[in-house]
Amino acid sequence: MLGTTIAVAVALAMDAFAVAIGTGATMQKVGARQTFRMSWHFGVFQALMPVVGWSLGWAVRDAIEAYDHWLAFALLAFVGGRMILEAFQEPAGKPRKDPTRGAALIMLSIATSIDALAVGLSMAVLDLSIWLPAAIIGVVAAGFTAAGLHIGVWVARARRLSRYAGVLGGLVLLGIGLKILLQHGALDGPWPQ
Repeated sequence: MLGTTIAVAVALAMDAFAVAIGTGATMQKVGARQTFRMSWHFGVFQALMPVVGWSLGWAVRDAIEAYDHWLAFALLAFVGGRMILEAFQEPAGKPRKDPTRGAALIMLSIATSIDALAVGLSMAVLDLSIWLPAAIIGVVAAGFTAAGLHIGVWVARARRLSRYAGVLGGLVLLGIGLKILLQHGALDGPWPQ
Protein backbone atom coordinates (compact mmCIF):
# COMPACT_ATOMS: atom_id res chain seq x y z
CA MET A 1 0.00 0.00 0.00
CA LEU A 2 2.85 2.42 0.82
CA GLY A 3 4.48 1.88 -2.58
CA THR A 4 1.18 2.58 -4.34
CA THR A 5 0.63 5.71 -2.25
CA ILE A 6 4.09 7.03 -3.13
CA ALA A 7 3.51 6.29 -6.83
CA VAL A 8 0.19 8.18 -6.69
CA ALA A 9 1.86 11.06 -4.85
CA VAL A 10 4.59 11.33 -7.49
CA ALA A 11 2.01 11.23 -10.30
CA LEU A 12 -0.05 13.96 -8.62
CA ALA A 13 3.08 16.07 -8.06
CA MET A 14 3.96 16.19 -11.78
CA ASP A 15 1.64 19.13 -12.51
CA ALA A 16 3.04 21.04 -9.53
CA PHE A 17 6.56 20.21 -10.69
CA ALA A 18 5.91 21.47 -14.23
CA VAL A 19 4.23 24.66 -12.96
CA ALA A 20 7.17 25.25 -10.62
CA ILE A 21 9.66 24.87 -13.47
CA GLY A 22 7.69 27.40 -15.53
CA THR A 23 7.52 29.76 -12.57
CA GLY A 24 11.24 29.46 -11.87
CA ALA A 25 12.04 30.10 -15.52
CA THR A 26 9.80 33.17 -15.50
CA MET A 27 11.23 34.62 -12.29
CA GLN A 28 14.88 33.78 -13.16
CA LYS A 29 15.83 34.27 -9.49
CA VAL A 30 14.18 32.43 -6.60
CA GLY A 31 14.90 33.00 -2.92
CA ALA A 32 14.27 30.83 0.12
CA ARG A 33 11.01 32.65 0.98
CA GLN A 34 9.61 32.16 -2.50
CA THR A 35 10.62 28.51 -2.50
CA PHE A 36 9.02 27.99 0.89
CA ARG A 37 5.81 29.85 -0.03
CA MET A 38 5.19 27.95 -3.25
CA SER A 39 6.27 24.58 -1.84
CA TRP A 40 4.17 25.07 1.28
CA HIS A 41 1.04 26.12 -0.61
CA PHE A 42 1.32 23.41 -3.26
CA GLY A 43 2.01 20.80 -0.58
CA VAL A 44 -0.86 21.90 1.67
CA PHE A 45 -3.35 22.05 -1.20
CA GLN A 46 -2.19 18.65 -2.51
CA ALA A 47 -2.67 17.21 1.00
CA LEU A 48 -6.04 18.86 1.62
CA MET A 49 -7.72 18.03 -1.68
CA PRO A 50 -7.74 14.24 -1.11
CA VAL A 51 -9.15 14.86 2.38
CA VAL A 52 -11.89 17.05 0.89
CA GLY A 53 -12.63 14.44 -1.79
CA TRP A 54 -12.66 11.66 0.80
CA SER A 55 -15.03 13.70 2.98
CA LEU A 56 -17.42 14.34 0.11
CA GLY A 57 -17.51 10.65 -0.63
CA TRP A 58 -19.19 8.76 -3.41
CA ALA A 59 -22.48 10.70 -3.39
CA VAL A 60 -21.16 13.81 -5.14
CA ARG A 61 -18.52 12.16 -7.32
CA ASP A 62 -20.43 12.60 -10.58
CA ALA A 63 -21.19 16.28 -9.96
CA ILE A 64 -17.55 17.10 -9.20
CA GLU A 65 -16.10 15.05 -12.06
CA ALA A 66 -18.31 16.88 -14.53
CA TYR A 67 -16.38 20.13 -14.22
CA ASP A 68 -13.19 19.71 -12.17
CA HIS A 69 -11.00 19.58 -15.27
CA TRP A 70 -12.57 22.76 -16.68
CA LEU A 71 -11.91 24.59 -13.42
CA ALA A 72 -8.26 23.50 -13.45
CA PHE A 73 -7.93 24.53 -17.11
CA ALA A 74 -9.52 27.96 -16.49
CA LEU A 75 -7.23 28.73 -13.56
CA LEU A 76 -4.09 27.61 -15.41
CA ALA A 77 -5.12 29.46 -18.59
CA PHE A 78 -5.77 32.66 -16.64
CA VAL A 79 -2.42 32.65 -14.85
CA GLY A 80 -0.53 31.40 -17.95
CA GLY A 81 -2.16 33.99 -20.18
CA ARG A 82 -1.23 36.73 -17.74
CA MET A 83 2.38 35.54 -17.69
CA ILE A 84 2.53 35.65 -21.50
CA LEU A 85 0.99 39.14 -21.67
CA GLU A 86 3.33 40.48 -19.00
CA ALA A 87 6.33 39.14 -20.91
CA PHE A 88 5.46 41.41 -23.83
CA GLN A 89 4.32 44.42 -21.77
CA GLU A 90 7.39 44.79 -19.56
CA PRO A 91 10.84 45.82 -20.75
CA ALA A 92 13.40 43.00 -20.73
CA GLY A 93 15.25 42.80 -17.45
CA LYS A 94 12.50 44.48 -15.43
CA PRO A 95 11.40 42.32 -12.48
CA ARG A 96 8.16 40.48 -13.13
CA LYS A 97 5.28 40.04 -10.70
CA ASP A 98 5.95 37.30 -8.21
CA PRO A 99 3.63 34.29 -8.83
CA THR A 100 4.63 32.89 -5.43
CA ARG A 101 2.42 35.51 -3.76
CA GLY A 102 -1.23 36.47 -3.57
CA ALA A 103 -4.05 35.37 -5.82
CA ALA A 104 -1.77 33.85 -8.47
CA LEU A 105 -0.29 31.48 -5.88
CA ILE A 106 -3.74 30.43 -4.63
CA MET A 107 -5.02 29.85 -8.18
CA LEU A 108 -1.97 27.78 -9.09
CA SER A 109 -2.28 25.81 -5.85
CA ILE A 110 -5.91 24.94 -6.59
CA ALA A 111 -5.31 24.20 -10.27
CA THR A 112 -2.43 21.81 -9.61
CA SER A 113 -4.26 19.95 -6.84
CA ILE A 114 -7.73 19.34 -8.27
CA ASP A 115 -6.76 15.86 -9.49
CA ALA A 116 -5.99 14.97 -5.87
CA LEU A 117 -9.68 15.50 -5.11
CA ALA A 118 -10.53 12.50 -7.29
CA VAL A 119 -7.95 10.41 -5.45
CA GLY A 120 -9.71 11.21 -2.18
CA LEU A 121 -13.07 10.29 -3.70
CA SER A 122 -11.73 6.96 -4.88
CA MET A 123 -10.24 6.24 -1.46
CA ALA A 124 -13.63 6.89 0.14
CA VAL A 125 -15.23 4.42 -2.27
CA LEU A 126 -12.60 1.83 -1.39
CA ASP A 127 -13.13 2.58 2.33
CA LEU A 128 -9.44 3.37 2.88
CA SER A 129 -7.96 5.74 5.45
CA ILE A 130 -6.97 9.11 4.01
CA TRP A 131 -4.64 10.62 6.59
CA LEU A 132 -1.29 8.97 5.80
CA PRO A 133 -1.79 9.12 2.01
CA ALA A 134 -2.74 12.81 2.24
CA ALA A 135 0.41 13.58 4.25
CA ILE A 136 2.61 11.68 1.77
CA ILE A 137 0.96 13.41 -1.20
CA GLY A 138 1.54 16.83 0.40
CA VAL A 139 5.19 16.20 1.27
CA VAL A 140 6.00 14.81 -2.18
CA ALA A 141 4.28 17.77 -3.89
CA ALA A 142 6.19 20.25 -1.73
CA GLY A 143 9.51 18.58 -2.55
CA PHE A 144 8.83 18.44 -6.27
CA THR A 145 7.72 22.09 -6.23
CA ALA A 146 10.92 23.26 -4.54
CA ALA A 147 13.04 21.27 -6.98
CA GLY A 148 11.01 22.52 -9.96
CA LEU A 149 11.43 26.18 -9.02
CA HIS A 150 15.20 25.90 -8.94
CA ILE A 151 15.37 23.76 -12.08
CA GLY A 152 13.33 26.47 -13.83
CA VAL A 153 15.77 29.17 -12.73
CA TRP A 154 18.67 27.08 -14.01
CA VAL A 155 16.90 26.48 -17.35
CA ALA A 156 16.26 30.22 -17.78
CA ARG A 157 19.90 31.04 -17.11
CA ALA A 158 21.29 28.22 -19.20
CA ARG A 159 19.26 29.16 -22.22
CA ARG A 160 19.26 32.93 -21.68
CA LEU A 161 15.51 33.08 -22.07
CA SER A 162 15.26 36.58 -20.61
CA ARG A 163 12.00 38.18 -21.73
CA TYR A 164 10.63 34.97 -23.24
CA ALA A 165 10.88 33.04 -19.97
CA GLY A 166 7.44 34.47 -19.15
CA VAL A 167 6.12 33.19 -22.46
CA LEU A 168 7.64 29.77 -21.78
CA GLY A 169 6.16 29.67 -18.27
CA GLY A 170 2.74 30.71 -19.56
CA LEU A 171 2.83 28.13 -22.33
CA VAL A 172 3.75 25.43 -19.81
CA LEU A 173 0.69 26.34 -17.74
CA LEU A 174 -1.57 26.36 -20.80
CA GLY A 175 -0.12 22.99 -21.87
CA ILE A 176 -0.84 21.49 -18.46
CA GLY A 177 -4.39 22.82 -18.65
CA LEU A 178 -4.89 21.25 -22.08
CA LYS A 179 -3.37 17.98 -20.84
CA ILE A 180 -5.92 17.91 -18.01
CA LEU A 181 -8.77 18.46 -20.49
CA LEU A 182 -7.45 15.69 -22.76
CA GLN A 183 -7.02 13.26 -19.86
CA HIS A 184 -10.65 13.83 -18.87
CA GLY A 185 -11.89 13.46 -22.45
CA ALA A 186 -13.33 16.98 -22.39
CA LEU A 187 -12.25 17.62 -25.98
CA ASP A 188 -13.48 14.28 -27.36
CA GLY A 189 -17.09 15.29 -27.96
CA PRO A 190 -18.91 15.22 -31.29
CA TRP A 191 -17.50 17.91 -33.55
CA PRO A 192 -19.33 19.39 -36.54
CA GLN A 193 -17.93 18.27 -39.85
